[in-house]
Amino acid sequence: MTDTTEASREPLPSAAPPLSEPSSWHELHLTVNGRPVRAQVESRLLLSDFLRARLSLTGTHVGCEHGVCGACTVLVDGEPVRSCLTLAVACEGASLRTVESLADEEGPLTDVQRAFHEQHAMQCGFCTAGFVMSCTAMVEAPERPTEDEVADQLSGHLCRCTGYRNIRAAVEQVLDGRYGKAGEEK
Repeated sequence: MTDTTEASREPLPSAAPPLSEPSSWHELHLTVNGRPVRAQVESRLLLSDFLRARLSLTGTHVGCEHGVCGACTVLVDGEPVRSCLTLAVACEGASLRTVESLADEEGPLTDVQRAFHEQHAMQCGFCTAGFVMSCTAMVEAPERPTEDEVADQLSGHLCRCTGYRNIRAAVEQVLDGRYGKAGEEK
């Protein structure tokens, strides 16, 4: 772990719980939103609970707790994963990104966030962080995903407010901006 002096690069806080059963606890080292994290975690602690309760990163929402709704999607080493199904200890050494990593309060929105805003791709906002993180993974891929790959990625998310039309329009807007229109070379 590197020692930094910049306030924005300080490790995230993680209060150490009392070790009532030392064999069920593990030392966890990972990077969350570009910041090193070292914490004692219980073997069965879910990543969603670790992020929300221990690191106060509440942008990751917990909906179904069965991996069906996609609201808890985060990026682990660049891949979208359901944090409600992932144990925190499984992320040892990983680089993890949550929705909080995309744009700070004072900075500009990312292309994905801007597309969701411009296309009115959210209503209550509960599912939005998960959609945005999956879309971010698609946009950061080296090649444009096919229509089937986009449909597959979005099928892992539930929105109870909309008909998905605006969400799909936002995804297409950002993919067109990154890769050019489908079927065209950029």
